[in-house]
Amino acid sequence: MNNLILAAIFGFIGGITRALVGILKYKQIKKSKFKIFELTFTILASGIIGLFCGLLISSDFTFSLLAGYAGTDLIEGIYKIRKAQKIII
Repeated sequence: MNNLILAAIFGFIGGITRALVGILKYKQIKKSKFKIFELTFTILASGIIGLFCGLLISSDFTFSLLAGYAGTDLIEGIYKIRKAQKIII
């Protein structure tokens, strides 16, 4: 299988894992029920964000999994670094 596809799959798994951890934490605190649409959307959105993050760090599948778990935090960090590099004083 192509390395990019595997990196994307591992990133997707990392994103879904993060969503499930967040849902479990929320469930312990709030003790409320989820609507099936909201639950599905959250898991899919996290998976898709994780997929793209896994592709950003595609050198090693372990890092792709971790990048998928980090998700938007990773994207925000890369954006801030790139933005800071382009500033000319």
